[in-house]
Amino acid sequence: MSDANVRIPEEAKERLAAIAAAEGLSLRAYLARLAETLLTPAERAERAEKALAALKEWNGYAPTAAEQQDLDSELDRRLAQVTSR
Repeated sequence: MSDANVRIPEEAKERLAAIAAAEGLSLRAYLARLAETLLTPAERAERAEKALAALKEWNGYAPTAAEQQDLDSELDRRLAQVTSR
């Protein structure tokens, strides 16, 4: 296993270290676990494609690109509404 140096603001490092400690992990172990659990953009796109294929097979749901955009916009609006509270 190789080590890497990552430059981040001190406040971010302290926050991550506190989160790691609360979970009984070192910062190094916490970051390694985080890297294993997050998806890359390509992995997210692949999962989305699989989910759409499963929905289409299950119940015929196959939104057009415009419908997907409308749904994404609605989700963005709702998330913005919740996070602004």
